[in-house]
Amino acid sequence: MFTRISDIDRLLGTMNLLQKKLNGLYGDYGRPSGYRWELESAAPKTNLYEHGDNFEIRAEVPGLEKEDLNVKIQGNYLEISGERKSDAPKEYKTHKTERGVGSFSRSFTLPADVDSTKVEATLKNGVLYLKLPKHEAAKPKKISIN
Repeated sequence: MFTRISDIDRLLGTMNLLQKKLNGLYGDYGRPSGYRWELESAAPKTNLYEHGDNFEIRAEVPGLEKEDLNVKIQGNYLEISGERKSDAPKEYKTHKTERGVGSFSRSFTLPADVDSTKVEATLKNGVLYLKLPKHEAAKPKKISIN
């Protein structure tokens, strides 16, 4: 089946219109370039590192206090949850909000089990730092050969 060029032009024009409508729903905030089809999430952006016998997690949680956060660990399963509350005073009228509000939860399956009795958590400058020592059974052991 052959298609005329005008049919392809009409299809591309319709797709372009759809793209503009969808992009208008999200606004331009935080968009470096190109398409952005996902909804913004209140969940913190997170980095996971491994250093020797520890895992380290750094999660961006600007504006939150330690009372607003919950960290749970079981074996190699980690969950970070919390709630962002609106900072707008009651008598103010809101015209635009770009900062996420509401509860969030992030969960991770770590590469190895963690000793939950030795976990260290600190909150500094809007970043949650977690130091997660590997469980003794997960640490590599050197075997001597007789």
